[in-house]
Amino acid sequence: MSLTIAMLTIDTGDARKLAEFWTAALNTTIQNDWGEFIVLAPNTEHGPALGIQQVPDATPGKNRIHFDSHVPDRKAEVARLVALGATEVAVHSVPGIVWSVLADPDGNEFCVGQAGEEL
Repeated sequence: MSLTIAMLTIDTGDARKLAEFWTAALNTTIQNDWGEFIVLAPNTEHGPALGIQQVPDATPGKNRIHFDSHVPDRKAEVARLVALGATEVAVHSVPGIVWSVLADPDGNEFCVGQAGEEL
């Protein structure tokens, strides 16, 4: 038996608002909507779903887990996500990859990287 990640879930104070951002950001649709818990369909055949769960209190501090995405044009994708409501937090690099740290409208951080790019 092996463990498979089927869904990643983000806690938020406003499930509807955050679902709207992530639906547009990931170019996907809402798979299930139970009001305070919304599931977005995976945007790839084998990718995990994204859950948006409304909670009464925000988690203080930096989120302890985040997800990374890889795109062919990091700068264009960052611009698109910022136009949707994300905030660019930082840019980092190691040999062979550059990535931007962004925060969604709720402050949850995620990364957008491009292999082969140099700062």
